[in-house]
This record gives sequence, C-alpha cells and structure tokens, in this order.
Amino acid sequence: MYLLFMKNPKNFPLAFATFLVVTSATISAFPDDRAGEDWPVFLGPRGNGTSTETGLLEKWPKKGPPVLWKKKIGTGYSAPSVMGNRVVVHHRIKDNEIVNCFRVENGENIWSYRYPSAFKDPYDYSNGPRCTPLLTKSRCYTYGAEGKLLCLDLQTGKKIWLRDVFKDFDILDEDSGKPNWFFGIGCTPVLEGNLLIALVGGQPNSGVVAFDATTGKTVWQNVGRDVWNGAKTGWPAPIDNYKWTGKEHIVSYSSPIVATIHGKRHLLCLMRQGLVSLDPKTGKLNFKHWFRSRTHESVNAARPVIFGDKIFLSAAYKVGSALLQVNPDGKGYKVLWKRRKNLNTHWSTSIHAEGYIYGFSGRNENEGILTCISEKDGKVQWKSSGFSGNIDDLNVNEKQGKVIDNRTGKTISWPFFGRASQIKIGNKFLILSERGTLILAKIDPKKYREISRAAYPQLRPPVWAAPVLSRKRLFLRSVDTLLCLDFAPQKSSSSH
Repeated sequence: MYLLFMKNPKNFPLAFATFLVVTSATISAFPDDRAGEDWPVFLGPRGNGTSTETGLLEKWPKKGPPVLWKKKIGTGYSAPSVMGNRVVVHHRIKDNEIVNCFRVENGENIWSYRYPSAFKDPYDYSNGPRCTPLLTKSRCYTYGAEGKLLCLDLQTGKKIWLRDVFKDFDILDEDSGKPNWFFGIGCTPVLEGNLLIALVGGQPNSGVVAFDATTGKTVWQNVGRDVWNGAKTGWPAPIDNYKWTGKEHIVSYSSPIVATIHGKRHLLCLMRQGLVSLDPKTGKLNFKHWFRSRTHESVNAARPVIFGDKIFLSAAYKVGSALLQVNPDGKGYKVLWKRRKNLNTHWSTSIHAEGYIYGFSGRNENEGILTCISEKDGKVQWKSSGFSGNIDDLNVNEKQGKVIDNRTGKTISWPFFGRASQIKIGNKFLILSERGTLILAKIDPKKYREISRAAYPQLRPPVWAAPVLSRKRLFLRSVDTLLCLDFAPQKSSSSH
C-alpha cells in the first residue's frame, strides 16, 4: 500500500533523466493558426522550463483542460518537442526506437523513422529513449538510450547522418565488458551555432563531445581524466584529491546548457564527478567544481539552473544543493552557499523565480516534496507533498492508482507530487505529478498556493517527462501515451 510506502521508504535507483537546450527561441518553419511560441528543445526555448505565452486557460473545467487528442505510443521517458504544427516524439516499440512526427492539431502521423535497439535497462525500468528531440527549422536531432545520435530532415523524416557513440568512443568497462553507465544515455544534446554537443561519457577524455551539426563529424572532445585527476573532492582523506583509475563512469544524466555570463559563452555540464564550464567552440576548460555523492549507485540528473552570474546545482543521494557565482573573467567562481538537506533534486530541474528556487526534493516517490528555498542563503521557506489533509482520511489503492476520501466517499485525483516536474507560466507553476495529476499553482515564496488540479486516466504512471506548452496546447507524455490538452480559454465552462 502507498501509505506503508510513505512510512517505510525503499531505496531504488534512478531510471530517468533529462536533457537539453537551444539558447534562443527558434522561429517556426511550419506555421500554426495559434499565437504563441515553439517548444523545440528540452525544457523549452530558454532551456529553463519557462514559457512566455499569455491568454491561457485560467479557470479549469471540473474535469480539467479538455483533451484535444491522444496517441498510444511506445515506451520511454523523453518529452515531446514542438516546432510550428509539428510535434516530435522519440519512443520504443519492441526492438525498435522510433522517431515520430505528428500534426499538433489532431495527432495525425506525418512521418516516422525507426532503427533497431537492443538496449535493456540494468534496473528493469523502461528500455525506451530518455532524451528529448531537438528541432530546428529544418532538422530533428535525437539521442537514443544506447547512444544512437541521429539527424533527420524535419520535413520528410529522411536520415541525414547517424553516429553510434557506443561504437565510436570508449564506453565499455574492460573487466565486465559492459557499458560504463547506469541507465543508458540520458542527456539531451545542445546546439551551439553549428555544433551539436552531447554528453558521451567515454574514457579517457570523451565525457563531452562536439559534433558538426551538418555532417555528424567529431569536432572536439574533453572531460574525463585530464579534468578530474587530482581534483579536490572535499571528501575525507585519503580521497581528498581524486585519483583517476580509468574505470570511472563518466556518463551523466544532467543535460548540458549554454549560457552567456559576463559576456562570455559557457557550456555548463554537470557530469558524474561535478560541474565543468567549457568554451563551447573549442571544448577548453574554464573551471570545474566537484559535486557528487559518495554512493556508487548515484547520479547527477537535474540540469544546472543559471540566473545572472550564478549557477544553482542540486542532486539527490545525500548531496544537496549549492550556489556558485562566476568570476568576471569567466575562469573561476566562488561558492556562495552549500547545503546538504535543503533541496535534493533527483532529475526534475528546479526553477528560479524572483529570488527563490522551487524544486522537487527526494530520491524516491514517497519522498517527493515541492520545496521553496531562498536564493540568498539556501534556507527552506516551505515544503509541500501536494496533500495538506490528514493522511488517515485517505483510502489508497496503489495498484489501481485510485484514492478515496473517506470523509466524502468520493474518488479524488492522486494527491501526492512524488518526483514531479513543472514549468513556469507567468506567475504560476504548472505541475505534473509522478502519477499524472496536473496542478496549477500560484508562485509564492511564503506558502504553497494551489489553484486547480485535474487527473487524466490516459496517463499511466510513471509520468516523468516535463509538460510541454506551445501555442496554447499542452503536451503530456507518460510511459506509453501522448496527450494533447487545450489550454486556450473556453467559450463556456464550468469551473471550480
């Protein structure tokens, strides 16, 4: 039962990660009839989960925003991406990874491209892709669970180039003969100019690799032995200065991001060992910061959050959070604060808003807590599990995913966030819980302020991909379903 699970946490490892950014909004090559913006990359056009759209549905009908269409798709954890009237989803059916392009208006299939995949998750999670498609006006880039980096023509779905990083780079452990990763490839690439930059995780110095976006040829590679050998860890002796063995996992599950800080472009990658800042054109190191758990079966999975000249990092596995401030010369930083127990994000990237940081803390579902901390000192302002009542008033059927309020006898939507995800729309958060409950909440550093919530039975858990908003359509992806909701104001609706 879920209530017992809440009281007796179980340790189980991460099975999802997330993924990628283009630094500015991409102009649509495929016009749509609705005003708004494209959402062509992981966490949207700004790479931080924020939307500038206005004129959206403010008061929800009793059953929530209406469903425009739904599609049964294969397995995977990657979010969809939207360019104009096209939405692209990367998923897996049987022994094939499939890239599907649908019409945003009705879900009609435009094209699909498939290739074989034999990937099997070592911890028996989904064997589907984890990385979000990256769309430009003419191309679609995807990164499969076992390392197929693919470039397709966005209009036709025709293959332009394919790289197999599993074969092209040293990712195998010499002793076991198995890849040095926990859950396959899980970081969405980023596009900087004509460089497609991906976290590969190869030895000895192929943690990060830049590819020519037009041809797929390798341009530069860095991060591994030369960066981390001898690095100060802050751990107790004798490992205060890390000694490189050549058998390390280098792969990360935190998608890289490119940002301009003090007028200089920084490629920021939270690797397994910690954060690196690289020159995106050359791959040369600007600075590094050790940031990882001492637990072997652990990962860094939440993307760095950048605001001004500051970089916020957070991870589960007893790591916590830290706020760094980049020096004006871009070659170093200072640690403003570091806390182990304020906000421990597993994979859902936090959002910064007006001096505060909001994110979901907790390694396991039952530990998932929405937490607000102060940018100034990292202190917790408030926490919410998504449920403010008495847990003894609930009758939970975890297997069926149903919850009955014993006081009223009515079935209610799943009340707990779990390891949820969110996007920011104006002064509100749109939250998608791990069990598929959709929630609208007011952003407030003083307390959690919920406005509306709704449940969609089509979303079979786990629901780990962040919501995608484009032109007043909201796309939600569960492990086997793509749902499109209408977020345009309704002419007449019964609200609550």
